[in-house]
Amino acid sequence: MQEFEVELSNEFIELHNLLKITNVASSGGQGKQIVASGDVLVDGQQELRKACKIRAGQVVQVGESVLIRVVAAAE
Repeated sequence: MQEFEVELSNEFIELHNLLKITNVASSGGQGKQIVASGDVLVDGQQELRKACKIRAGQVVQVGESVLIRVVAAAE
C-alpha cells in the first residue's frame, strides 16, 4: 500500500484536491470521479462528497492501494 503524509497549511482541503496533490488523481476532475466511484474512505467511512472538507488528523484511503494521513503544518 502506498502511504502519504500531507501537511495542511490551511484549515482544510477539499477531498478531490487532496487526491490531486498526492498524484492519486491526475486532475481535480479525475479526483471527483474517484470519489464518485465510492472507492474512497475517510476515517473508515465511505465518502461520496467530492468537496468534503478534510482536516488535520483525518485519514483517507483509496481502495486497497493508497493511504493518506493529513497532519497540521508545523509552526
